[in-house]
Order: sequence, then structure tokens, then C-alpha cells
Amino acid sequence: MDSGPAQDQLLSEQRAYYRALAADYPDHLRGLPGGAELTGALDAFRPAGSVLELACGPGTWTPRLLRYADEVTAVDASPEMLAIAARRVPQGAPVRFVEADLFTWEPDRRHDVVFMGCWLSHVPAGRFRSFWSLVDAALAPGGRVFLVDDRYRNPAELVEGPGSSTIQRRTPDGTAYRIVKISYDPAELESRLRELGWDITVTPTAGPLFWGAGTRAGERG
Repeated sequence: MDSGPAQDQLLSEQRAYYRALAADYPDHLRGLPGGAELTGALDAFRPAGSVLELACGPGTWTPRLLRYADEVTAVDASPEMLAIAARRVPQGAPVRFVEADLFTWEPDRRHDVVFMGCWLSHVPAGRFRSFWSLVDAALAPGGRVFLVDDRYRNPAELVEGPGSSTIQRRTPDGTAYRIVKISYDPAELESRLRELGWDITVTPTAGPLFWGAGTRAGERG
């Protein structure tokens, strides 16, 4: 299911799930095994200048980006998530929150850094190339990319079998939603990005977490 009405419906369901989950979002990624390594890697990366945060969710990473960034543009499809994120940053912080569907949104400027936290695994395989075209369009010449994500999928979620990227998750009230969740092998992901012209090193941590950092091919300093 790479395109067409069926995938549009799946992505609509995914957006609805995160809107419904916003108040109860399990914001515990950095507490998982390997989570401290993600934080340390981001601090070593130092996302300075103008930073674009894709799928910011409830602002898990936004305050940390502000430690280094001159300004942050944080984009998410869920107004509920954006409202929570806005409350997590200091008043007057240089953050612009944008409500938009990342599968239709077009950046209005270029940025020094594009950051995404636990988003790439929710991009359907058939939209992988077009999503990275969006990243390319949003990134200034010489700009850098940093991503964090996880490979975790509970066996009970695999309603279409382990070979499918569509899983089922439930909100605390028991409502079921289908979402996209691709369990990337870090080495395979690194190879796929290289094929698209990106020089991004993907590093696994303890547990299901991994992080990646890099640039367009040929732009490393």
C-alpha cells in the first residue's frame, strides 16, 4: 500500500491517533535503554543556527534544541501536540510552531539543521523518497540532519503480520487506530539514504533505539 486512497486513509488514521493520544503521550524515550546516548549524541552534534523540527509532537526535544539553536521552527499535524509543546518552552523563546501535515507541507525557507524525533519510522515506504526531497528542500547548502528513532513493535500490534508496516495501537480509552511503523535496521537505513544522495551515519544504541547524523553527500566539513 504505497499510494492511493487506502494509504491516505491510513495516514488520516495515524494523525487521528496522535491527536487522541496527545494528553497521554508516553514521553519516555530518553528514559529507555540507550536514551541517554541519544541525548549525548544530540549534544555533541550541537544543532546550531536555524533548526527545523519535523513532527515535534509534545515538545520532547524542542527545549533541548533551544540550548543550541538561534531559532526553531517546530512542525506537527496535531494542534493538541503543538499546544503541549508550546507550554514546554520558555515564554518568549525563539520558536515558531506550525500546524501542518508533513506529507503535503512545503517549507517556506531553508534551515541550517533539520531534526526529526521518532518520525521517520512513521513515513510509509512509498513516500520515503518524497519525504527526503522535502528534507532537501528545507535544508540550506551545507546544512545538517539529525534523527532519532526506534525499531520497537509489540507483537500484539502486528495485526497484518510481521512483514507489514501497518500496525494497530490503542489509546488509553481502548480505541484502536492503525498507524505506520517501520522497524528499520540501522545499516540498511544508512544504505538507503546513501542511495538518495545523503551521507548520514546511523548508529544503534542499546535496546531498540538509534540515531543518525550527517549531510548531503559531499557536504561534510
